[in-house]
Amino acid sequence: MARFDQRVNELGIALPEVPAPLGEYVPCRIVGNQVFIAGQVSITADERVTGKLGSDLSVEEGYRGARLCALNILAQLRAALKDDIDRVRAAELTGFVNAASDFTQASTVMDGASELLIEVLGEEKGSHARSSVGVSSLPAGAAVGIKAVFEIE
Repeated sequence: MARFDQRVNELGIALPEVPAPLGEYVPCRIVGNQVFIAGQVSITADERVTGKLGSDLSVEEGYRGARLCALNILAQLRAALKDDIDRVRAAELTGFVNAASDFTQASTVMDGASELLIEVLGEEKGSHARSSVGVSSLPAGAAVGIKAVFEIE
């Protein structure tokens, strides 16, 4: 069993089914030693975090939404890399937070995704550069959307 799978099991995490794209694009593309994961939203088959931070949702709910995005990212990564999953290292996350115009805690919301990647991949491979941006809407009414870049070592 891959170390990735052992760690997911130890943490009691169930990766969701790989979500289908919400448009005409591929959800994951490997180019050279980089893996690009298209924007994953805060919706799985079992849970949805939708709405606007700062008006409909609390920071804690947004944090949970970012964590759902990260679960979708990990599911995409697992499906794409198969036996190479233990060679992956996070490089960058770009987070989009569906937010009221005066909401200023997008970075705190995004900690939900960052912390999950570090929990699963470890500090060395899970740490990454990150941007957090407030936006006026996201596909399917999602509270959070995140795109990611990983390196295959």
